[in-house]
Amino acid sequence: MATADLTKSLLDLAASVPSNISNEERAALMSACEKAKSALENPIEKTIRFLFGAFESVALCLGVNMKLLDLGVAEKGPITAEKLASGSDADVLLVVRVMRILVTMGIFEEVGHHTYVATPSAGIWATGSPFRDAVIHVSSQIPPVTMLPDYFEEKGYHNPTDAEDSPFQFTHKSKTHFFEWLSQRPRIQASFNATMEIARNGRGQEWFEFYPVEEKLALSNPDSSSILLVDIGGNLGYDLVNFQKKFPTLPGRLVVEDLPSVISSVRTLPDGVEGVGHDFFLPQPSTISNAKAYYLRNVLHDWPDKQAKQILEHIRPLLTKDSVLLINDNAIPEDNVGFYPAALDLIMMGVFASLERTEKQFEQLLDETGFKLVGTWKAKDHGPGSGTLFEAVLKD
Repeated sequence: MATADLTKSLLDLAASVPSNISNEERAALMSACEKAKSALENPIEKTIRFLFGAFESVALCLGVNMKLLDLGVAEKGPITAEKLASGSDADVLLVVRVMRILVTMGIFEEVGHHTYVATPSAGIWATGSPFRDAVIHVSSQIPPVTMLPDYFEEKGYHNPTDAEDSPFQFTHKSKTHFFEWLSQRPRIQASFNATMEIARNGRGQEWFEFYPVEEKLALSNPDSSSILLVDIGGNLGYDLVNFQKKFPTLPGRLVVEDLPSVISSVRTLPDGVEGVGHDFFLPQPSTISNAKAYYLRNVLHDWPDKQAKQILEHIRPLLTKDSVLLINDNAIPEDNVGFYPAALDLIMMGVFASLERTEKQFEQLLDETGFKLVGTWKAKDHGPGSGTLFEAVLKD
C-alpha cells in the first residue's frame, strides 16, 4: 500500500472510530498504531518522546489546577487566552505557554491567535469527573519518580527496601512517610480517596464474585460474637459494604479496620459492619481474633518487605487453624511486563520504597511470615490493573 493510502486510512480511522469494536479490537488497533509510530521515528524523535513524556503530565496538572479545562469546557466554543487568564487568576503569558502543550496533547484546538476550543478530551479531567482527582493524586507522586536518578547516584544503585528511608523522603528532604504527608494535605487526600475508588471500579469482577465465598468462608456453629471477615487497612469500608450486599444472609460479623483517624471519618456503616481504629504496625487487638477470614486489599504493595512482614506478623496471632488470610493485590508477570504495571512499580519504588510483586514474591513473603499459600484466584476478565487474590493459611 502506498504511503499516501496508509496515511489516509489512519486519518479516516482517527476521524471516525467505529463504535461497535470490542475492547480487544480497540487495544489491538492502538498497539498497532504505537508500533508503527515507534518504527517510523528517527533517533531524535524517539529521544524527545521519551525524555519529554513527563512534560505532558505537568501540563495536564497545570490545566486542572489553573481551571483551564473547566473554563474551556464551560465556554462551549472559542475562548481567548485573556479570558482564560481572567478566570484562572493567572497572567496571560503563563496561560499561553501552558496552552501550547495542551494543544499538542489534543485537549484544546488553537483556532485563532491565542484562541482555543476545548475538545471532547478536556471533559475527561474537568470538575465533576473522577479522572480529575486522578490527575491531582498521581501528580503528587511524580516528583519522587523523577528524582530516582539523583537518589541512586547519591545512595548507590541498590533497590530501596525501607519505607522510612525512601526516594520520597529524599525528594522532600523530610523523614515524613507519604501517608503522613498526605494526611496534612486535604485536597490531595480527597483526590487520593477518589482515585482509590476509581481503581476499585476499574478492576473488573470483585474478589467475592470469583472466590467461592460460601464454600470457603462458611462459619461452623456461629453465634452473635463470631467474626466472619476482618478487612485490615480497609479505608472507609467499601469492600465490606459491597460484600454484605452480595451476601446479606451469610452469618458472622464484618469488621473494617484502619487508622483511628480514618475510621472516625466514616459517617455511616450499615448494620452488621463495624469499624475498628488501629495501626497495623502495632500488635492487633484480641477483640478481632479467631475470625474466619482476614483480608487485605492493595495494602502490601504500599510497603517493602521490611514493613510488609511487620504487618503480616501482627496478623498471624489472630488466626486459628480454621482461619484464612486473603490478600487482594496487584501481581505482575515474571516476564514481558506491560507499560502500565511497570510504571506503577516505579511509583511504588519512588513513593514507598516498595514494589509490585510477582506471584512468587508473594508466596515467599507469606512463607517467611509463617503462612502457606494454598490458592491463587483471578477474575475471568483479568487484565492489567486487575487484582489477584491469594489465599493462605497458617503453616503447620
